[in-house]
Amino acid sequence: MKGKTENSGTTQAIHDDLIRKVSAEMPEENILYDLAELFKIFGDSTRIKILYALFSSEMCVCDISVLLSLSQSAISHQLRILKQARLVKFRKVGKIVYYSLNDDHIQKIFEQGLSHVTE
Repeated sequence: MKGKTENSGTTQAIHDDLIRKVSAEMPEENILYDLAELFKIFGDSTRIKILYALFSSEMCVCDISVLLSLSQSAISHQLRILKQARLVKFRKVGKIVYYSLNDDHIQKIFEQGLSHVTE
């Protein structure tokens, strides 16, 4: 099996069977793109703090703002990003909007990452 390198040269594969196996197991490009986008969301410490806070309890913007010592506008902006990424959901009670984790996968991803960095 031959492939092109970045400089348009040709590279000869050493283990064709391995390449076929890994290629067959590789997720589709759009799925890998979505995964990369998900990890970008985790690349902001404010969003990480918000998610961590929501592990404990559903919270409104005002309370998250006080907890993190940030403006309500800054918190709302980050929550909008988290909502678009389907990491948080919300419910309204009168004029107050409460945010919570969208599902338990988020906490599992977070715990795995935390475990990795604290080893």
